[in-house]
Amino acid sequence: MTGPRRVVITGAGTINSLGHDVPSTLDAMREGRCGIGPLNLRDAERLSIRIGGQVKGYDEQAHFDRQQIALYDRFTQFTLLAAAQAMAQSGIVLSDEERDRAGVVLGTAGGGVNTWDDSYRSVYEEGKNRVHPFVVPKLMNSAAASHVSMTHDLRGPSFTVATACSSSNHAMGLAFQMVRSGLCEAMLTGGSEAMLCFGGIKAWEGLRVMSKDACRPFSANRNGMVQGEGAAVFVFEEHDRARARGAEILAEVAGFGMTADAADIVMPSALGAERAMRVALRDAGLSPEDVGYINAHGTGTAANDKSECASVSHVFGAAADRLMISSTKSMHGHLIGGTGAVELLACIMALRDGVIAPTIGYEMPDPECALDVVPNVAREARVDAVLSNAFAFGGLNAVLALRAA
Repeated sequence: MTGPRRVVITGAGTINSLGHDVPSTLDAMREGRCGIGPLNLRDAERLSIRIGGQVKGYDEQAHFDRQQIALYDRFTQFTLLAAAQAMAQSGIVLSDEERDRAGVVLGTAGGGVNTWDDSYRSVYEEGKNRVHPFVVPKLMNSAAASHVSMTHDLRGPSFTVATACSSSNHAMGLAFQMVRSGLCEAMLTGGSEAMLCFGGIKAWEGLRVMSKDACRPFSANRNGMVQGEGAAVFVFEEHDRARARGAEILAEVAGFGMTADAADIVMPSALGAERAMRVALRDAGLSPEDVGYINAHGTGTAANDKSECASVSHVFGAAADRLMISSTKSMHGHLIGGTGAVELLACIMALRDGVIAPTIGYEMPDPECALDVVPNVAREARVDAVLSNAFAFGGLNAVLALRAA
């Protein structure tokens, strides 16, 4: 009897505030560039929070025709663009039979928030009595997964995961498990979010966790998170199949852990995060000493940053002293349900290129975050294994473990 199959990443695609593809995004991460800036959206003057990691220079008409735009919310558009990049890089060719065993699992928290926002304006502000007939299929959280599966003729398990800020990691973890178990040969997986509209920002303002000027994870003078938007999508494939066809392997997905705090709807628990990391390490067959880098959840809020650092210290013990941990949200913002997918790019860069993305905006040491947070400047370092953390409202935790190919 053979053991679990190995799962590798053979394609990646993205569009986010740092770039419209993977190379430009990784260049920005290497250079410590910030994609956060003033928001360009309707009624921005009515917002208290006027910054975000907005995708710049994006023209939907350059990518989609009128009929498609009527059917694709912004989060779906981003997903389709990222998925096309991932499939092109992977070069994967599926037989008709294999298409029945290849699918799509994506994460999003808000789904078609722009469509909700526009429709509410039509009905309540403009007094219209009807909305577009495609509003429901456009705004539903599963829309992106459906359109990706149709575009690439993937007929296996296809669905959307919505676990707030852990959505992408949960989606990728489930895709990993489906390929590892033999249920599927390959999966398109990742996540997307497009909440940067008036209603999306206004809702988050109510939580009073947003910064008005910058995202400074782990810095003692941090003052909150900053939202971003975009998508990242990956091709997960069975290792031997990928090798046999000569595919370039970007990294190996080695393990996955998920837990629930079962404690509070907004306050994170260090214990829940700790258990998720331990499960991921055990699932991957890794010890704490094997891991060289963690892409942190690192939102820039006091509650998250302190609890995450405490949980890392508990899990890694003495090994935490040589561990690098950074938050790329300082550059691209918090993509909520899509954030783990964009952050996985930093993990792949660490494993493939030996470049650790920095935590930019770091100004003042915090004794409660006394780890090596790779402040402000990227670092060259060889690492063989990494973790990617995602900890969500509601205490829903998801951690991916990756190895170098």
